Amino acid sequence: MERNFQTAEPFRIKVVEPIKKTTRAYRTQALKDAQYNAFRLKAEDVYVDCLTDSGTSAMSTEQWSAMMLGDESYAGCKSFYKLEASAQEVFGMPYVQPTHQGRGADFIMAQYYAKPGKYAVGNMHFDTFHGNAEILGAIPVDCVIDAGLDAASPAEDFKGNIDLNKVQKIIDEHGEDAISVIIITVTCNNNGGQPVSMANIKAVSEFAKAHNIPVVIDSARLAENAWFIKTREPGYENKDIKEITREMFSYCETATMSSKKDGLVNIGGLIVTRNHDFYLYSNVQAIVHEGFITYGGQSGRDMEALAVGLREATTDEYLEYRINQVKYLGDRLKEKGIPCVEPSGGHGIYVDARRFFPHIPQCEFPAQRLVVALYQEAGIRAVEMGACAFGGKDPVTGEPIWPALELMRISVSRRVYTNNHLDCIVDAMEYIYQHRDEYKGMKLIYEGPITALRHFTAGFELL
Repeated sequence: MERNFQTAEPFRIKVVEPIKKTTRAYRTQALKDAQYNAFRLKAEDVYVDCLTDSGTSAMSTEQWSAMMLGDESYAGCKSFYKLEASAQEVFGMPYVQPTHQGRGADFIMAQYYAKPGKYAVGNMHFDTFHGNAEILGAIPVDCVIDAGLDAASPAEDFKGNIDLNKVQKIIDEHGEDAISVIIITVTCNNNGGQPVSMANIKAVSEFAKAHNIPVVIDSARLAENAWFIKTREPGYENKDIKEITREMFSYCETATMSSKKDGLVNIGGLIVTRNHDFYLYSNVQAIVHEGFITYGGQSGRDMEALAVGLREATTDEYLEYRINQVKYLGDRLKEKGIPCVEPSGGHGIYVDARRFFPHIPQCEFPAQRLVVALYQEAGIRAVEMGACAFGGKDPVTGEPIWPALELMRISVSRRVYTNNHLDCIVDAMEYIYQHRDEYKGMKLIYEGPITALRHFTAGFELL
């Protein structure tokens, strides 16, 4: 019987970037200067950066070499056709429109599918779509299963699933044509990077067809979702990852993608569709807002790297390493008693700030307070996904609406940090948790005009 001793990362490090160390006093001042908003900190002042997994991947030698082949022709460049073929291989849909990044794809999709006064239903919409919906006058509604709304719920395999009973209730109360689109986000970012099962994707598709509602998949983390299907859903354990992704997208009309996640690149986005009318619409919108049809705001070099990255991200070797590194961080935090969403998600660990700081009410932003504490103590940057990022206001009274979840996301960049870096996060979190009673809440002192996007520029004070 052959023993497997080859369990390390499926790559070796070829280029390194020095990391700057800072003092606690330095970081305290940096936080004050940034009005306690992690987005306003200088990246060079961050020791381990877990703000996002978007655009922070390390590219492979194959990607870097492909960039040298970039064709920068304005129209019909060779690099586009390589990207088109790669996307068709992964998505199984015929029409591909590049965009400068995911929010470009999101904007074009929202213009077409989100209708004023109509509901846009999803498991959990992310902030950029919320912002687009708010501007358009559409009504975004989250219909994730109840377990996905409870950060303390026991682990189960697919907490990103859509609850179709909730969707049916909207139709029952507001009419057959009340919903303009159903958007499935894979994996579900807002509640812990939790996956959506193939059975649920298929059921949503069948429901949508019965009610003549188009289905869109937000596919930024499509490979991670496919890996969870392969490892958790019976009948898929022996299937190739691309076979799983193609089945996933067979149940939708259109997909959008921020390629900065599972595309393993630093910039770029995609629209992939089987709806020819929407494809033609996206071409026109791309010319106006992005660039010509065959580059869509990306350089030829970017598209070359993305064509390779899509293929690399949909391999068992890469995904096994990727998911297990995130799980390693989650397991170590759990050992220290840190309350996290379980099971560990695909792209990061989500700490339940309500249970971490039970003495800080949600109106005093406990998740943001934890973000501030983690940077102040250790120079580690995470991000709030709670009262600021996903809170809202009653359109009539203006009173605040608090989200169901109050989380701090620790994103893990792809192929960037070693487990030693993750151990630094664990040690800092353990220290803060042991001293959690010493921390007080925060006050929001500035927010922009679009509530759904305020967390990017918000300002805070410590109480």
